[in-house]
Amino acid sequence: MSGSASGPDGLVERRAPAPVDHARGAMSTGRWMWEWTKAISTAILLFLTVRTFLVEAFKIPTGSMEGTLLIGDFLLVNKAVYGAEIPLTHRRLPAFSNPGRGDVVVFLPPHDPHKNYVKRIVGVPGDTLEMRDKVLMRNGVRQDEPYARHTDPLGDQADPKMLWQLDHTLDRALTWRTYHPSRDNWGPLVVPPGKFFALGDNRDRSEDSRYWGFLDQSAVKGRPMFVYYSFEHDLANALPWLTSVRWDRIGSIIR
Repeated sequence: MSGSASGPDGLVERRAPAPVDHARGAMSTGRWMWEWTKAISTAILLFLTVRTFLVEAFKIPTGSMEGTLLIGDFLLVNKAVYGAEIPLTHRRLPAFSNPGRGDVVVFLPPHDPHKNYVKRIVGVPGDTLEMRDKVLMRNGVRQDEPYARHTDPLGDQADPKMLWQLDHTLDRALTWRTYHPSRDNWGPLVVPPGKFFALGDNRDRSEDSRYWGFLDQSAVKGRPMFVYYSFEHDLANALPWLTSVRWDRIGSIIR
């Protein structure tokens, strides 16, 4: 019989089982946990690095860019192109380019610096801008904007929120008594250094630079690259993110 032997009196001697090496088992478990901890920590660190300096995901919550972007679009935004901000500092990494006319950008607006906005830059430092009957003029030239959308032919009343423009109008003789800017008629005004003027493509349904002022260059976070997911909001559908996917929009390049 295995594990036993006969003594001189014919009795069977049983050998004691080999002792269990608890230390080795504990060491193996500890090494396994350490390897998993390192893998998870590395993955988290890599994710945070990519999100902070390279690309970040954003969701479109309003219709201010309709025609170009829709409510329910999810975007991947290139944060490196304009120089990503280093966390806990006011410094930025070197930029590959500066925001330019026609760029769609993600930024923090001056009136709500904790909320991401998405608009299109229509004016850069030194530009003279004005709008006449919904037509944008830049440096005296009428702009061809195929992406601009106009859905409301009425309702163009003067808006007191736009009186901030008085400090930047080309005609310095204008006063709050003589200047009455409205959604479709305003300016001409000059974009100061380090600032941009941004409009939503859905011009009649957009809260943009016309109302809250110029966009500071340091507030620009990045440029959207493409739509990586999109679904249509449907209050009657409990799972629109699953059953109302806009497959034709996934992968759309943003211009």
